[in-house]
Amino acid sequence: MNKKTLIPIIAVAVLLIGALAFLGVRLSKANKANEEMVQLFELEKEEMESEYSTFATQYDEMQILISNDSLVAQLEREKLRTQQLLEELRATKASNAAEIARLKKELKTVRAVMRSYVMQIDSLNQANAKLTKENKRVRTQYAEATKRVETLQEEAKNLSDKVTLAAQLDATNIRIEPRNKRGKETNSVKSVIKFVIDFTIVKNITAATGERTIYVRIAKPDGSVLTKDASRTFKYENTKLEYSIKKLIEYTGEEQAVTVYWDVEEFLNPGQYTVYLFSDGVMIGERSFTME
Repeated sequence: MNKKTLIPIIAVAVLLIGALAFLGVRLSKANKANEEMVQLFELEKEEMESEYSTFATQYDEMQILISNDSLVAQLEREKLRTQQLLEELRATKASNAAEIARLKKELKTVRAVMRSYVMQIDSLNQANAKLTKENKRVRTQYAEATKRVETLQEEAKNLSDKVTLAAQLDATNIRIEPRNKRGKETNSVKSVIKFVIDFTIVKNITAATGERTIYVRIAKPDGSVLTKDASRTFKYENTKLEYSIKKLIEYTGEEQAVTVYWDVEEFLNPGQYTVYLFSDGVMIGERSFTME
């Protein structure tokens, strides 16, 4: 095999290796996001199990501390109901969103009922020193359980933020081509009549599919934005930003090439221009270029 034949083969091999490496990074990112999403669901279920279990234990303790048979019977019914809901929760898979939502709603009711019984028992047995001491212990346990729930909720929020970040769109291969009236590329502000902006929305299996709006901001050297109408804005963080171009795409989760155009109808100064891309209130890419 001569050198002329060997060189193209080596070049193709290098390109293939680069493509495989890029694909490996993307797949790794997607798998990590999926793992974090599963952790988020499991964490929420663990949080609910902890609270249900604590309530069932507290009903037992309250029954020991009172002598009112009618109230004891009521507490027994509520304890059995709480234990039944706990067993239902343990038997429910974390991926069953509808059932988890129902049991979360039930937990809210159980929490309110428990709170009412604690207040009722405190009122009926205010003079009983032993009961007062035991109630203090119950409240301490409840506070500890609440603290644990709050910790789990914070961990769940952190995981949720990671999942949300992983589900955002990402734009790469951003290219801006200024063209003159003959359709040729130019970097002269005197001859440019159009900006052609190409970019790629990368593959992301964790991102929601469907219609997505891409906002493009073309910033001039002085920081002002090219726009045909100053009222054309979109929400970004806690403010509204003007945009140059608005593009609606049908996102399928796969890699997608997008092209937008800007007709130059205003006076342009030489200097560095920057294109910013936004979607779903997040900046997904940027690229600068120079005009002379």
